[in-house]
Parts: sequence; C-alpha cells; structure tokens
Amino acid sequence: MCGICGEIRSRGDAASAAVTEAISGNLKHRGPDAGGVYAQRNVALGHRRLSILDLSPAADQPMIDAELGLAIAFNGCIYNFRDLRGELEAKGYRFFTGGDTEVILKSYHAWGARCVERFKGMFAFAIAERESGRVVFARDRLGIKPLYYTDNGGRFRFASTLTALLAAGGVDTSIDPVALHHYLSFHGAVPAPRTIFNGVKKLAPATLLTIEPGGARREEVYWRCPVQSQDRVMTEAEWAESVREHLRTAVERRRVADVPLGVLLSGGLDSSLLVALLAESGQKDLQTFSIGFENVNGLKGDEFAYSDLVAKKFGTKHHRIPIATSRAIPAMAGVVSQMSEPQVSHDAIGFYLLSEEVSQHVKVVQCGQGADEVFGGYHWYPHMLRSNDPVSDYMRVYCEHSHDEISDALEPSLAGADHSRALVENYFDRARSQRAIDKTLELDQQIMMIDDPVKRVDNMTMAFGLEARTPLLDHELVELAAKIPAELKIKNGGKHILKEAARGLVPDEIIGRKKGYFPVPALKFLRGPMLEFVRGVLSEPAAKTRGIFKREYVDRLLKNPERELTTKGNSKLWQAALLEYWLQVQTAQARGA
Repeated sequence: MCGICGEIRSRGDAASAAVTEAISGNLKHRGPDAGGVYAQRNVALGHRRLSILDLSPAADQPMIDAELGLAIAFNGCIYNFRDLRGELEAKGYRFFTGGDTEVILKSYHAWGARCVERFKGMFAFAIAERESGRVVFARDRLGIKPLYYTDNGGRFRFASTLTALLAAGGVDTSIDPVALHHYLSFHGAVPAPRTIFNGVKKLAPATLLTIEPGGARREEVYWRCPVQSQDRVMTEAEWAESVREHLRTAVERRRVADVPLGVLLSGGLDSSLLVALLAESGQKDLQTFSIGFENVNGLKGDEFAYSDLVAKKFGTKHHRIPIATSRAIPAMAGVVSQMSEPQVSHDAIGFYLLSEEVSQHVKVVQCGQGADEVFGGYHWYPHMLRSNDPVSDYMRVYCEHSHDEISDALEPSLAGADHSRALVENYFDRARSQRAIDKTLELDQQIMMIDDPVKRVDNMTMAFGLEARTPLLDHELVELAAKIPAELKIKNGGKHILKEAARGLVPDEIIGRKKGYFPVPALKFLRGPMLEFVRGVLSEPAAKTRGIFKREYVDRLLKNPERELTTKGNSKLWQAALLEYWLQVQTAQARGA
C-alpha cells in the first residue's frame, strides 16, 4: 500500500523529475517508509512506500528491471503473488526481491497487460517500457485503489490522490456541473471518470489505460460482474456454505504480510465475521479496534457493547477508542485535507480518528467494507424488488435530493439537466439483468460503493500510512454473490445469506442485532460549536465569491439546520458546508505547494 505519481510527455519533451518529486511529496502520508523518482525521456514515475512485504530496500520503488526494460510504480497488494512467482520461475524468470511488485513486472513481461486478470488483490499501477516509451496503467476490479490524472494533451500527470496533483499546479479547478449534480444526488459519490473539478479525472475500476509515446491512447475494461440472480440452482444452505468457504479463502489471502495484522471491529456482522474467521485460521495476537462518539439527542454514538462481546469471545487484544465531540472540529481540517474528493458521510471523521490510533499499533487491518452492496443489506432493496419503474424508483429511494431541489439550491450557472437520472437510466439500459433489484445491486456495487465507502476507507486509513484490506470485496466472492437470488439476499432485513454463513462462527447476538452504522451524532445534529463552525465556512468570502449555492438557500439551511434534511435523513447544511470547506482547504493547500 503506497502512493504513486508521475508525468508523461507526448510532444518530444522530457518528463519532469522535479514536478514528479513535488507531487510525490504530497503523498508521503500514504508511504512514510521510503520514496523515489525514476525519469527517462518522456516518462517520470514517483513513489512513496509503506513497507508491508519484503521490508528490505531492494523492494523500494519505482522498481526498475533493467533486464526486462521495465519500470513500475505500484500501489496495493497482490495476495496471490507467491503462486504467480512460482509460475514465472518455472518459465525461467529470476527474482531479486521477495515481494509482489516484482511479480507484477515479470507478469507483464510474460503475459502482457492482461496479466491483471491473474491478480487477486487491490492495485493501481503504472508500467513504463524503456524501449518503446509506452506506459500502461491499471486499476483493480472494484476500484479499491485510486488513480487520478490531469491531461492537457501533451502533458499527462497522475497520482493516487487528487490533492497531490494540485501540488504541481496548472490544474483547472473550475466546478464540473455534472459532477456537482452527482455529489448532491448520490451522497457525495461522483462516478468515474469525473471529479468535482473539470481538470481532474480518475481511471475507472477494472480498466487498462495505454498511452503511446506519441500521445495516442486506448482504454480497455478487463472485468465485468453482472448481477443476475439465478434460479434456485442451490439450496439456501448450499449458498450459505459456498459464501462461507469463499470468505474463508478471501480472509486467508489477506493475511499475507511481513508485519502485524489487526481488524477494524465495529461490532456489526461484517467485521465480527472477519475476526471469527481469522481466529479460526489460527491468527495469533490479533488486535481489534473500535471507536465511539458521544450521544446527541438520543442518537447513540458507539457500539462498544457488541465489539466488546466479539473481542471477548475470540480473545483479541482489543482497543476501545472513545472520542469526545470536542475533538471533531479540531480534526476537521485534517479529515478534509485527506479527502481526494468531498465526502459527506459521517464515517470519514470516524475512520480518520480511528486510523490515527490504529496506525500506532499495526500497519495492516482487515475491515468489513462492501458487505451491504454485495449481499443486499440496505433498506431500499426491498422496494426495488417490487419495482415496475426501476429508474424512477431508484431515484426516489436512493438519491439525497430531487432534481428540483438541486435546481432550487444551485446558482443558475451550475444548475442544468437532471444529470444523475441520466446516469442511472444509461446504466440500467446497459445492464444485462432485466430485474430492477439486480440492476440496483449492480449499480450500487460497481458505481456507488466505489466512490463512497471504498474511497472513504482508502483516504482515511492512508492518511496515517495504514493499509486496509477488504475481504468482502474479494472479486471471486463478489462473482459468487452476484448469482445468489436477490430474494435470499434481502430476506429477513437484508444480508440473509451472509448471516446464515456466519451461524456457528459469530455470536447469535451479533447476527440478530439491528443493522448499525458508524455514527457521528454531532454531524447529524448541527448544534453549538459545530453549527458555528459550519456557519463560518459558509460565510467566508471565498464561499460567496465561488457562488455554488444560492444565498437564500444557505440562509434557509442555517435558520433550521435540524429540519432541513435529505430524503435519507441527512443534514443538507452539512452537505453544502462540507463541499465548500473541502474547496477552501484544497485551494489553500494548492497555494502553499
């Protein structure tokens, strides 16, 4: 797990090592252990390393294989690298390190860019060919590892975070109205390739991008996972057993490391199941971590009772991390500075503060991200099972704001067509499944999840050089889940098959409990110092000059912050303030670069 960056020139100019170094410097939090830059003719690659596999300097990056004429900057982990290394050694390849980065280089040389189909893991990388000048980029199937870029025709720059690209300057930071519409509609998620800035894009998951030395480029999608519920080819018990076995494999794969391992234990089903399977596999000295916030207005801010239960049952070294509401505002600047894109979910501050503590104890954690999308855990799925108008019903049950509300909130120059509905219509039209529920599960899994919870976990854990691994997003487990009848997924309050897979492993109290989440009550009920903080953000001259939201809309939200809620019950004021604060923080960072 690391940070990568670089520059490619396509008009005969030499790539800038100095610019790459500047971008790399803004990725040090992702890779505090080592850093380096490689530059040759039209290509420069930069890297910041978090040492997880082969801790020796020989595994530092960018990694150069002079014999093969290849250089790589890689972020992520290939869990099956030892198996692939065995295959490559049988072909005659010789290795000078003991990690996974070199395996990618040899795999590329042996099998070409489609070597990614052999990888089981999370990854974003750039491989440069010395002789041809060609550069190939890849992103993992489920977008766990990010890759942002800017492109002015003759100069292509890339990085693991959007904010690092701002450090190099020359970025068009005008607001993309389509992305803004998505931000307000989809709880902060802006699907690839867009970002909130017109001048920054991101590579879509499961995509290969090839850039030739003359500038010609092509993209290729190498993996798709249509959600198509099968008829009952297996019994409910057989589905549960198959999920259990696939998850065992996924958890075992993610144990590979040369450093200690922990688990982010919320006390919910997903993370508790990971602890159970790690204990079953014989993991020794497992450390678990839980965070909790103060209650506000009757809304409970912690789930310690459940996480304590799991930690006691499996004998983990458990860390309870209570957070006072007074810590939220001082932490906000750090949280927002680490967001590659504005993220409205309360989870962000929770994961940030949790990661700060966890990074003092371990470098690698497993977490339960992705279970709700993959196994049907959200409350809107039963509505879609009965839908006769999938697009309209999805917009009604999922979206935070209607198009009319968005038009009412934004200044006329940024208000336009219903871009978010158009995106859903287009996705549903292309989906192979004919059922509304399957279309919904696929959209949530392959679009919304990637640019909301998955991105949030990456940003906040990597803020402190902490590698988060997500067994429930193992692509083989996801492929299996895509075939499970939707009725079995959403049965009994959701995630029914996952719950059945957990029986006998996880305490019944965990399986039968009401679905929880990562609450930060102070961000749902904006009061006192938090309300004044938000008021200050929206009253800054920069906010007024930027002119995203109509002033009367902002004034209305400030007058009744607890009444002005989205269709999902979230604070409209927080969503507006978070976006504006993110823009203020990023602009300040760019000026200081």
